[in-house]
Amino acid sequence: MAEEKQDNFIEREYTIPMREKLNRVPRYKRAKKAIKTIKEFLARHMKIYDRDLKKIKIDKYLNEQIWARGIKKPPAKIKIKAVKQGEIVIVELSEMDEKLKFKKARIEKREQKAKEVSEGKKKVVEEKHKHKHEEGEKTEESKEKEKTSAQETMKLEKETAKKMKHETKQSKAPKRQKRMALQK
Repeated sequence: MAEEKQDNFIEREYTIPMREKLNRVPRYKRAKKAIKTIKEFLARHMKIYDRDLKKIKIDKYLNEQIWARGIKKPPAKIKIKAVKQGEIVIVELSEMDEKLKFKKARIEKREQKAKEVSEGKKKVVEEKHKHKHEEGEKTEESKEKEKTSAQETMKLEKETAKKMKHETKQSKAPKRQKRMALQK
């Protein structure tokens, strides 16, 4: 059990035994009981006022580790790292499985990519605003012309879509006739 204290900040590592408590409940409730056992253990050892389990937050990777083998067979013991900040305790896995490490890395990479994309979009929007301010306000006539041209393009697109549907219907007709002839 490692411990580090600062102003209202405590960090500890525990290996929590859960087998005894898990064997007392039916198989179909064991993963839920494992989560509750972790929270009860930490409420006792991290000195949570009134043993309020709502003040203990479990990391999603710890949750996945417990549920990895299903509801009926959670691990018998688990090594965790608990950080107490004020009244709230945040619980994380201290040693992660290989699968979870790769999954965590993938998720972090996706989040980073999403940030980059959103930053790129912000830059594009800012550039558009700059161009608008440089050019000045467009006249009402030019705005009306843009609206009419957009309406015309929509009409053309609808007409081409109708033509394509009509052509596909005609191409299907001979095939259907051949099939009917072969069946007779």
